[in-house]
Amino acid sequence: MERRLIVMRHAKSDWESEAPGDHERPLSKRGRRDAPRVGKRLAKLGWKPELVLSSDATRATETWQRMSDAFEETEVRYLPSFYMAGPEAVRQAAADVPATVSTLLVLGHNPGWEGLLESLAGKQKRLTTANAALLHVEAESWPEALSKAGDWRLKKVIRPKDL
Repeated sequence: MERRLIVMRHAKSDWESEAPGDHERPLSKRGRRDAPRVGKRLAKLGWKPELVLSSDATRATETWQRMSDAFEETEVRYLPSFYMAGPEAVRQAAADVPATVSTLLVLGHNPGWEGLLESLAGKQKRLTTANAALLHVEAESWPEALSKAGDWRLKKVIRPKDL
């Protein structure tokens, strides 16, 4: 079965906010504008996630909330383990992803998400805010898919500045 993975970095955050800490930092005006545009592009391309695994940081949850209108009834799980995490957190979370899910979106932070992309596709790509890398591989399950380091094919990277 083809597994499609969207590795997405949260949209631009507001460094000038009065949030009490990094975890609570909200989106900036640009981030609030970019997130729905990326969601619409993913939907137009047919990359509609059946499940979203997201960091529970405010900027990540707001990114998904602003994108979610482009998708119908997509389940989202906000995971504390994805806050400032990397490939290993995604591999661990994959154990709970049903085999029936063919398209998964993981939403998180750098540098971990660039590391995830590099470990899966074997290519270094810069993921700036609200960038979404589209990858695919053949595998029977998500744990099997995420164990195939270097075997994933990178289809494209969606960047808000290109929309």
